Amino acid sequence: MISVDAIRSAMPHFLREGAPFGTERWQWLVVPALFALTVVAAVVLTKLATLIGRRISGRTKRPWDDHVAEALASPLRLLFVAAVTWAWVPVLELPTEAGSWVESALRATLGVAFFWGLFRVITLVASSMTQSQWVKARPGSGALVSLGARVARIALVAVGVVTVLSSLGYPVASLLAGLGIGGLALALAAQKTVENLFGAFAIAVDQPFREGDAVTVDGVTGTVESIGMRSTRLRTVERTLITMPNGKLADLRIENIAVRDRLRFSATVRLVYSTTAAQMKQVLEGLEAALRAQPKLWPDGVVVRFKELSVSSLDIEIGAWFATSDWSEFIAIRQEVLLGFLAAVEKAGTTFALPPMGNLPASPSSAAGVK
Repeated sequence: MISVDAIRSAMPHFLREGAPFGTERWQWLVVPALFALTVVAAVVLTKLATLIGRRISGRTKRPWDDHVAEALASPLRLLFVAAVTWAWVPVLELPTEAGSWVESALRATLGVAFFWGLFRVITLVASSMTQSQWVKARPGSGALVSLGARVARIALVAVGVVTVLSSLGYPVASLLAGLGIGGLALALAAQKTVENLFGAFAIAVDQPFREGDAVTVDGVTGTVESIGMRSTRLRTVERTLITMPNGKLADLRIENIAVRDRLRFSATVRLVYSTTAAQMKQVLEGLEAALRAQPKLWPDGVVVRFKELSVSSLDIEIGAWFATSDWSEFIAIRQEVLLGFLAAVEKAGTTFALPPMGNLPASPSSAAGVK
């Protein structure tokens, strides 16, 4: 077998002359050719690995692993370039200084390829999870998956940068010590930011609401427009946008209006004192009939009772539930019920009472004796 020394001795003298970093000219001329062959070999190996990966993933029932081979193609190509280069570098017989530098660069390249692949896998898994039927059935879990994937990628990038710097020979220990001191100062200065981040996790885990839900928080009613890492945005009925920090939001009492399975109807009907007992009974029967005529009335909990003899009226208390969570549908049902109440009072031959002059209501419906 022909040795490198024998090949060097057969070279012209000018190719063996000195070059930068203690190398010889022939080494610099050989590197481009070897690197071109390395790229070709890396492309072939990547295609082979991708083909094998597709065949393996095709035998499983999980949908996300079908895309792993495509996601890892570029990191694998870089990994093979570094690996093949590492294999032929000893042939060049580089000087100690140059060889040490090349070895550090290749080690750093391998680190970059490894963390690049992990980054893509995390992104692929998170994307597949958010599109899964389990997450679609639980929309709040999608926010948790997205938030977890974002934090995992940030942590992975931080670890990858430290690893690559360590491979290049930088004093990572002093860097970590400096980061520790700086991190402590940053943590003290960013307590609210950290609090809001953990608040976002708490909201994602507990799922008190999700995007699109109508909620009441701290006296504010609106629709959840977005849930971010720092804050949650509510769109109010006046179309204004309210931003609430997640740290504060996680500690507040949250009323989720969107999860109601039925809506409550409540009213007080006031009749004049000239109403007779017979008329009162007829009115009570008419009011209950108006409620039960509605097909979406919840059968349990219907209340139509003569409540009290107030200062200026005979008060009837009314309460019922309707099996709908759509507010537009509910107000249409409420309108039909109130029209039925008017007809029941008219049919009984009595009328509504007005409240005392000092307590006149602001709305016309209350002025008619219904609230």
